[in-house]
Amino acid sequence: MCLAVPGKIVSVEGDDPDFRSARVDFGGIRKQVSLACTPEAESGDYVLVHAGFALQVLDEQEAQRSLASIEQLLKDFGPE
Repeated sequence: MCLAVPGKIVSVEGDDPDFRSARVDFGGIRKQVSLACTPEAESGDYVLVHAGFALQVLDEQEAQRSLASIEQLLKDFGPE
């Protein structure tokens, strides 16, 4: 089983679709992510990220639902 996490693109770097990358914000933590699988992604978009690759562009509502579900899981099963 794999876990992909939604994040918001803060900035995009590069022009070559195979090598574009983005700074993605995950609730205050920012990471560099490859956009090779999502060449249509732009700054301000939400993307689903796994293993350093943005796999899918999400609409904001879908991203917020996913983040709420993850937050609830952490409350239910996270460290106390």
